[in-house]
Amino acid sequence: MSATTSTGDACALPAAPADGQSCALPTAAPAPGRTWTGPTQQERFALLRRARTIAIVGASNNPARASFFVATYLLSSTAHHVYLVNPRETEILGQPVYASLADLPVRPDIVDVFRRHDDLPGVAQEAIDAGASTLWLQLGSWNEEAATIAEAAGLAVVMDRCIKIEHARFHGGLHLAGFDTGVISSRRQLLAR
Repeated sequence: MSATTSTGDACALPAAPADGQSCALPTAAPAPGRTWTGPTQQERFALLRRARTIAIVGASNNPARASFFVATYLLSSTAHHVYLVNPRETEILGQPVYASLADLPVRPDIVDVFRRHDDLPGVAQEAIDAGASTLWLQLGSWNEEAATIAEAAGLAVVMDRCIKIEHARFHGGLHLAGFDTGVISSRRQLLAR
């Protein structure tokens, strides 16, 4: 018998596989040149939930930079203690800025990195030395060498994900800045006047 059901027309549906895999979801293939696999959505949620302190390496005083936007969000919309790291700044958003992770007064739970690709392995080692538990590389940052260094020391690693977007998504806040919250409702919103 053929692999299609016999109905006599050319558009017959394939027969269901005998191994029960007909309902299995396809898995996403990793991007070319990428072999590292990051934490699942639930694992990322747990990392954010456990964290009390976040250090932003490469924080900028320039409002056009993503690190400025992320720092603004984390400082205003989360209960995390946020520490900003940049050797060229002394204050950003009214917060003191530290020259390096070694200068922080606390051990950061998450080190959120906004640095060039070539700097990432060094930042991974600095995160280890500072006692961090998670190395988080922002959107567009992917460095498997940095991930290997951090994971070998027991750190969790997240790459190519924005911590602001992840936090907002997990906490229903993606409506900020025009992002979709994913809530579908026929209720009309009442706007304050």
